[in-house]
Amino acid sequence: MRYRLVIFDWDGTLMDSEARIVACMQAAARDAEWGELRAEAVSDIIGLGLPEAIARMCPGIGADQAERLRQHYARHFVAAEAEPLSFFPGVEAGVATLRERPGTRLAVATGKSRRGLDRVFAESGSGAWFDASRTADETRSKPHPLMLEELLDELEVSADEAVMVGDTEYDLEMARALSMDRVAMTYGVHAPERLAASRPTFTTDRFPELVEWLIGR
Repeated sequence: MRYRLVIFDWDGTLMDSEARIVACMQAAARDAEWGELRAEAVSDIIGLGLPEAIARMCPGIGADQAERLRQHYARHFVAAEAEPLSFFPGVEAGVATLRERPGTRLAVATGKSRRGLDRVFAESGSGAWFDASRTADETRSKPHPLMLEELLDELEVSADEAVMVGDTEYDLEMARALSMDRVAMTYGVHAPERLAASRPTFTTDRFPELVEWLIGR
């Protein structure tokens, strides 16, 4: 296996969370008196840090109203976590297979907050799967490559020894900025043609196929 480090996005790549994110964001916008948000507009920003996502969805929103929306979203999302979400088919077995490969390390680069990622790590029992992680509230949001640079530094891996796996152009573009290989997962948020514009190294709609490709590299 060529890569010493495989970095995964979370929402839309490992976990099937799009519908929950959309519903919680729409409810938050109503609570904050912004009005209705189209589902497509919410799906589009999945992967960005929350402040960046709100600014993109709600152009012209003031700081106070944006903060109210952020707080309402966090409240709705935490409440919804009473019902656990599922990983996409093949994720748990596939990650286990990769973890068994000598010299292979795994990490997460996500638009979630640290508190949010730690909660889902604990609830799903997946925290031990990964050697490191970065969230949008402790570094810069995607598509800026800083979270990838920090993971590479922490794990002492060069960009040409790593690969980024994600379902949005934000994932692929931050890897592209570092000339890092990148895999487009087309079952997630962004359409295949949109992902193709970022010139992915590999494209698939099945997690087991991703694992086969990684092992065969």
